[in-house]
Amino acid sequence: MRVANPIYDVVFKFLLGDMRIARLILSKILDQEIETLEFKPTEFRKKIGLNLTVFRIDFSAVILQEDGSRKLVLIEIQKAKLPTDIMRFRKYLGGQYQDPNNVYPTDDGAGENALPIICIYFLGHPLEHTESPVVKVQRSSVDAATQEELAHKEEFIESLTHDSYIIQIPLLREKRRNNLEILLSIFDQSRQASDSRHFLNLNEEDYPEEFRIVIRRLLKAAVEEDVCDTMDLEDDILDELESLERTIIKKDQVIKEILAEKDEALEENAKALAKKDEALARAIQALIDSGMTEAEAKSRLGLPS
Repeated sequence: MRVANPIYDVVFKFLLGDMRIARLILSKILDQEIETLEFKPTEFRKKIGLNLTVFRIDFSAVILQEDGSRKLVLIEIQKAKLPTDIMRFRKYLGGQYQDPNNVYPTDDGAGENALPIICIYFLGHPLEHTESPVVKVQRSSVDAATQEELAHKEEFIESLTHDSYIIQIPLLREKRRNNLEILLSIFDQSRQASDSRHFLNLNEEDYPEEFRIVIRRLLKAAVEEDVCDTMDLEDDILDELESLERTIIKKDQVIKEILAEKDEALEENAKALAKKDEALARAIQALIDSGMTEAEAKSRLGLPS
């Protein structure tokens, strides 16, 4: 079955546009039941040059959990590895912490609490030191003296720290150890169609019944003209960004080489001056030893007294 590739922002947005699928995917990743879900992808375009306009979709969702608490889930998809990735993630995350809208009313309705944050990163490249397809970064609040975990959650801690999930898309290949890895195999890029990276070849029979709505939604995305056109746009922008990154890296390397050569030349000049000073000092001392005063010796060598 030829379906749209969900690693593309526009396809992922289309996929999660079905609230049942959004709840299914998030509940499996977070390993918890989600009572309600408010999902708001935000599109924006920003012109950063004469011929380059960046198109991005930010994904965030407010979830209501079984215990009545709320959390803000941030989702990032990164197809290619760029040197600026981490700083961009940090900037986006910092913006979410500062956003005055990321709050919910207190139980008594008299005030507001900051929404605790969970981050989910879909990476199109592997991390350096782990082969786990899905990495869960889970906080633990403990008494520093006894190492005992705190019995109750604290609003201060929950509002200023966060859990994360890192999904390494290249490592999903042939990994089907649990329901989550089975579901996430829809991102397996080894199944790309031979004629286009925009599409994957998936077999609906490989998935349990509850996951087949995801395959059918991707099948529908594959024939949506706007979705296909936007995938082309994403490719163009990514190619431009990668080219821009390579140009910047090359320029930075040239600058480093020039500065290194300059430093080396300055160091050689400093050494030459030091040798000259040593030679003059020896000459002055020799003239002094021959009976001259220091002033007479400097005058003889044409040096200021």
